[in-house]
Amino acid sequence: MAERRLVSLFGTERAKGRTAYKLFASSMLVSICLVLFFRATNIPGRGEQGRWAWVGMLAAELWFTVYWIITQSVRWNPIYRRTFKERLSEIDDAELPGVDIFVCTADPVAEPPALVISTVLSVMAYDYPPEKLSVYVSDDAGSELTFYALWEAAQFARHWLPFCRRHKVEPRSPAAYFSSRSHPCDTSNNTERSYMKKLYKEMESRIDAVVMLGRVHEDLRARKGFSEWKSGMTPRNHQPIVQILIDSSDKSSVDDDGTALPTLVYMAREKRPQHHHNFKAGAMNALIRVSSVISNSPVILNVDCDMYSNNAESIRDALCFFLDEEKGHDTGFVQFPQNFENITKNDLYGNAFKVINAVELAGLDSWGGPLYIGTGCFHRREVLCGRKYSKDYKEDWKRETERKKEDTGFILEERAKSLATCTYEHNTPWGKEIGLQYGCPVEDVITGLAIQCRGWRSVYFNPPRKGFLGVAPSTLADTLVQHKRWSEGNIQIFLSKYCSFLQGHGKLKLGLQMGYCIYGLWAPNSIPTLYYVTIPSLSLLKGISLFPKVSSPWIIPFAYVAIAKNAYGLVESLASGDTLIGWWNIQRMWLLKRITSYLYGMVDAILMVMGFSKTAFTITAKVADADASKRYEQEIMEFGSSSSSPMFVLIATTALINLLCLTAGLQRLITDWDFGDQFLIQVLLCGVVVALNLPIYEALFLRKDNGRMAPAVAYLSLGFTAVAYLLPIV
Repeated sequence: MAERRLVSLFGTERAKGRTAYKLFASSMLVSICLVLFFRATNIPGRGEQGRWAWVGMLAAELWFTVYWIITQSVRWNPIYRRTFKERLSEIDDAELPGVDIFVCTADPVAEPPALVISTVLSVMAYDYPPEKLSVYVSDDAGSELTFYALWEAAQFARHWLPFCRRHKVEPRSPAAYFSSRSHPCDTSNNTERSYMKKLYKEMESRIDAVVMLGRVHEDLRARKGFSEWKSGMTPRNHQPIVQILIDSSDKSSVDDDGTALPTLVYMAREKRPQHHHNFKAGAMNALIRVSSVISNSPVILNVDCDMYSNNAESIRDALCFFLDEEKGHDTGFVQFPQNFENITKNDLYGNAFKVINAVELAGLDSWGGPLYIGTGCFHRREVLCGRKYSKDYKEDWKRETERKKEDTGFILEERAKSLATCTYEHNTPWGKEIGLQYGCPVEDVITGLAIQCRGWRSVYFNPPRKGFLGVAPSTLADTLVQHKRWSEGNIQIFLSKYCSFLQGHGKLKLGLQMGYCIYGLWAPNSIPTLYYVTIPSLSLLKGISLFPKVSSPWIIPFAYVAIAKNAYGLVESLASGDTLIGWWNIQRMWLLKRITSYLYGMVDAILMVMGFSKTAFTITAKVADADASKRYEQEIMEFGSSSSSPMFVLIATTALINLLCLTAGLQRLITDWDFGDQFLIQVLLCGVVVALNLPIYEALFLRKDNGRMAPAVAYLSLGFTAVAYLLPIV
């Protein structure tokens, strides 16, 4: 196969305008150095008021400088990939490698079964030989509701897959395709489409009815697989379950057109209260083992249960990087970006990650590849199983499980169950040298880092038509909790032996080591940010100047750094696809996440390092109530009038402190123009914080809906603001 393929399957382009950017970055660095020089040479003398506040400003600005330098690693020379799938078509379908697709779910409430099966159906419908596709669903809740939904999906697939092929449907998630947001292909026959929509809605209604009931109907108990659920089973206490719902090797497993269906397997690994299950990493490792005795495909794709396939060509795109005979031999995994279908026009909660997707991950690719982000990623199976890169290694792309005639579905299920027990991994390299690594909430990041340290490189591919679309948090609380988990996991990595500067020393390029730290140091940004948005404001209130006078030439580097950095950030954001209002919303969320999510993540990570807490995993809810969803669509921030989260108290207190200080500062500014010369920067800084927090004031004092701030939050924040007002600034 490889001997006759002499053409490249993908191309690489470098970002334009890098010389201009490097000149800009150099001017920023010079200005930053001038700011630090001024700060270090103008520290108030001993006994002078504001001395330690000034020192704190110096420390905060030193930290911001270090972090800014680290962020330059991904902006220095980004690269962009394109694939030549038409050249891949020269390979006969029989020669293409098999692909195992892993879909992970863990909670039928937070991740409704109807949502899960739409993702499953979308990946079953890839434009790829179906007999070479095997889809595995890991249900960490061991829920018969999810199994029932998957059983329904197996029946519906017989109609859905040929419909997708005939009409080249995009996207191939039926929920997305039939929603008002989708744009059906013009070639689709309206009658057939209406019939297909009717079938889907009927299936969805049956699933929702079972979910509402909380159990499957008794008449289903006699059907294959349902007898596995017995009384007394709980999500944390049940036997291993493996059920092959569709076996592509079975000649009777065909769709309405007589074409073979992809293999479909349900797995719920064994859970016992006395055994730690290692969250999603443990589920993925069980899937690797279970799939090895059923299909054993050389390529593995994993997606989150809410991250449906939005591009039927994604497998062929990924294979272009693996099968390229000149540059594909060292490709360990191909990472697609995380994109979301429910982002509002102006990205209310900053969840679109457009700059990360368009700039930062492309920048990491230039140093050796992006990090593994846990979904939308194609791996070589051998890489996940711990293989080190070697120039002599030749991948067997035709490899698959050799099944004997006597290997019935039942025999394979029983064999697979033995690999999904909670004791199988004891005293083995699983979770350390083989599979996804354990011991961290962001197991995907340390797994990708370990793969790169074994000599493999990764590839980032961001096609014009997004490969995968998921569901982003639609409330502020869910967004903050998600970022708290991410920041906590990333700082744990930085403080451990998995730190890219330690594990990657001598194995990864310095730029890639720095790139990992952009996310590893999210959490430590919390303290200097919280300091910068409170101490200068309180100092303004007490008449303590922390910046140069407007009439001083030293104002120039301060003004240049502030204006140039934000102007470049705006241009970068707009170029990545954000709107102007969207950029402003992102600045607000940047502030809110740093003073809450990252702060709590930092504290919890320190407590864990000191042995006072253990790793936990929080599932982000994929659904919100109708009223909250409506406010989200209208881009009204959701606080939840019944929630008195400490995060909200901190947000409200910071907002009120700045409102109080700005009011006092403006009164003074109007009556005393000399005051403006000395304190204008602090007034402007305070004003920016107040402007960013306008939705917070509205939620505290003006709104009457259920998404407003809880009264308890308002009272507590007012109390803390009064305490802050009384505290001295030293």
